[in-house]
Amino acid sequence: MQRLSTTSITLAVAELTQRDRDLASIVKKWGHPPNWERETGFVGLVRTIIGQQLSVASAKAIFTRLSQLVLLTPANFLQLDDAQLQAAGLSQRKILYCRELARAIATNVIDLDKLALMDDANVRCQLRQIKGIGDWTVDIYLLMCLQRPDAFPSGDLALAIAYQKLKRLPKRPTPVELEAITEKWKPWRAVAARILWHYYLMQNKA
Repeated sequence: MQRLSTTSITLAVAELTQRDRDLASIVKKWGHPPNWERETGFVGLVRTIIGQQLSVASAKAIFTRLSQLVLLTPANFLQLDDAQLQAAGLSQRKILYCRELARAIATNVIDLDKLALMDDANVRCQLRQIKGIGDWTVDIYLLMCLQRPDAFPSGDLALAIAYQKLKRLPKRPTPVELEAITEKWKPWRAVAARILWHYYLMQNKA
């Protein structure tokens, strides 16, 4: 499956900034967005589950503590007890979700290597079978781990806030509204998401 590259991101930014003058204003003021990447496989999914409904800084701190406990593999994760995982900062619910994922991989219910070769729709179908993995988690995995060019996490709060500010909207778009809005950015919605995150982060620094 197609993955984003430096060349394709440059092409995507050029196309998107021609289509949308507000995206163009972000790039003109702050430059091209970073190509945020995460590990594929179990590690990337655990990191994404940890990040559910948490700030980037909090999620990073928890993931760092967890990574210091063991080499993160499904088998190693299943050896950790509640006390160790809670000490690292995981909630009881996220412990459950990560264990469900680890068991699914360990018992061959899901094969993440094969998953990486599937199209976006089939990746979503496979991952959503696992308790605790919803659309936002799938979208972030597609976008950051698998580097798919058209993934867009329409349920992401930072993206909704960024779009509202950028377009000077009276209210924040809902996930359904944001999903419809992003149709105009296909097939480069993952790059549009990076531009909006870049805007969100730069605005908060200003």
